Amino acid sequence: MKSVYEAKGTCSQLIEVETEDGVIKSVKFAGGCPGNLLAIGELVKGMTVADAIARLEGIRCGSKPTSCADQLAQALKTME
Repeated sequence: MKSVYEAKGTCSQLIEVETEDGVIKSVKFAGGCPGNLLAIGELVKGMTVADAIARLEGIRCGSKPTSCADQLAQALKTME
């Protein structure tokens, strides 16, 4: 299943996620810090959606109430 999520409160604007049978196949961010976001996408590849949500949800970026990682968790929650 492919989904595009509009990120809120972060430098990245969109997150494209592909999952299959509850496992993350790919993640692509539009905008934000290219190296860090590429790394996040590679790190979660092959991880279950539930595990990724548990690890990423609630991570903050500086004084912001969210982060690109947290927004990825929010995107994954919409796909459950």
